Amino acid sequence: MTALRSIHISWRFLRVWRRNLIVYRRIWKINFLPPILEPLFYLLAFGVGLGSFIESVSYRGEVIPYVSFIAPSLLAINMMYNAFFENTYASFVRMYYQKTFDAMLATPLSLEEVITGEIMWGATKSFIATALMLAVVSAFGLVAWPSGLLILAAAFLGGFAFGALGMIFTGILSSIDLFNLPIFLFITPMFLFSGTFFPVENLPPWAQNLTVAFPLTHLVNLTRGLCLGASTEGDWWAVAYLFGLSALAFPIALLVMRRRLIK
Repeated sequence: MTALRSIHISWRFLRVWRRNLIVYRRIWKINFLPPILEPLFYLLAFGVGLGSFIESVSYRGEVIPYVSFIAPSLLAINMMYNAFFENTYASFVRMYYQKTFDAMLATPLSLEEVITGEIMWGATKSFIATALMLAVVSAFGLVAWPSGLLILAAAFLGGFAFGALGMIFTGILSSIDLFNLPIFLFITPMFLFSGTFFPVENLPPWAQNLTVAFPLTHLVNLTRGLCLGASTEGDWWAVAYLFGLSALAFPIALLVMRRRLIK
């Protein structure tokens, strides 16, 4: 409780965000390729390849083409991956190997401002990658407008939530090799069973109840509703879930990173 009361964050965290943006711009060609090519590969493999066997699925009482079902989930997966990997592997490299955090802490920046800047950058990277992927998916006529614009807001919110979760693992895992554990035990199950490639209603009842706890399930539902232009009241619960997760994970990330960096 004392640690929580001592948290003070000013707008100086934007200096950390800007530093990461400058590095990103130097290698922008490499960073731009995955969000552009990845949806093409997935749409070809699942939308065209698997879609030839599964022409349509039932979603929220309506029958929609399988490619229209899977395209929004690719956007949501992209949001999760970009933020989570940025605030695990990339943040760990900056903290442990490059000693960038040590250099920043030698300035007037506080630890909380450094970590906030890192998480905000993870959310921003999720936003940028989603904007690029959204342009590709839109070219196939798989996004309803203007509701599709709200997907960018969902990308930043989901990116912040997954970025904060990633930073928690960065604070508690001692080695970069150990990130295989949360990826195997946390990210991969969500990737497969959050309504990404098939409706969660196809799962047994106990598994359906379990998927409600997955952040990606709510992000997929929110993104899919916006893509289809058929948002429902349940999507507001998804927004509330992601806000609640962010509000919970963010202070925990600050605390575990303080425990790790402040001796």
